[in-house]
Amino acid sequence: MAESNGEAYVLSATHQSVTTIEFYHPQSNSLPVKLLEELAQAIHSAGNDPNAKTIILKSAGQKAFCAGASFSELTSIKTKEKGHEFFTGFARVINEMRKCPKFIIGRVHGRSVGGGVGLVAAMDYAIAMEGADIKLSELSIGFGPFVVAPAIERKIGAAAFSYLAIDATQWRNADWAKRKGLYAELHPDAQSMNEAVERLSFSLAHSSPEAMRELKKICWRGTEDWDQLLVSRAELSGKLAISDFTREAIAKLTR
Repeated sequence: MAESNGEAYVLSATHQSVTTIEFYHPQSNSLPVKLLEELAQAIHSAGNDPNAKTIILKSAGQKAFCAGASFSELTSIKTKEKGHEFFTGFARVINEMRKCPKFIIGRVHGRSVGGGVGLVAAMDYAIAMEGADIKLSELSIGFGPFVVAPAIERKIGAAAFSYLAIDATQWRNADWAKRKGLYAELHPDAQSMNEAVERLSFSLAHSSPEAMRELKKICWRGTEDWDQLLVSRAELSGKLAISDFTREAIAKLTR
């Protein structure tokens, strides 16, 4: 992947039957609507590409994996319709990951917040590095992790999800996330993490596409209603995001 020049991007590249999708945003890899649309499209395209047998999802940089919703874009939302549109972007990405007929391996090198945790939860196999701590901050800024909740709860269970959602200012370390099932593997450094990603992607690239497709269906059984569910959750988030409470909370965080 090309190094960033400071501009946000989503890039895809396929090599030896493995498609790597990388995203970047200068504000801690946060996700505005445009980037969410590009990410959803990249996942959809890779899923339909006969040259790709598996997918690696990663972000650029050395710090945060994904800071979730773009605060700068959230503050510009004036109507509940625009709020609905914004959060529907997260719904689309998660649903594309869910319906993609290929396994998505996640490379999680740093912290994730809010929608970023939802992105990790929607991965089929997340490989992380120590320091990849997580937080669901939504309640503290006036709304809740409604769109990403089904994906996170599916991965770590109702109790662990509720702890994250209720104690919205508390970071949970990567070991906690690994023990709860969000991460499949946790590595001490980038080299070890990268080697694990390469090993698994190589193995899947030489596995039966039909068998993997059928196994993924089984792994995601019971989520068939998410096309409607996540979009309806986005409407709730969009309505709450234009409240005075949320505007004041974001203003305090961005001063």
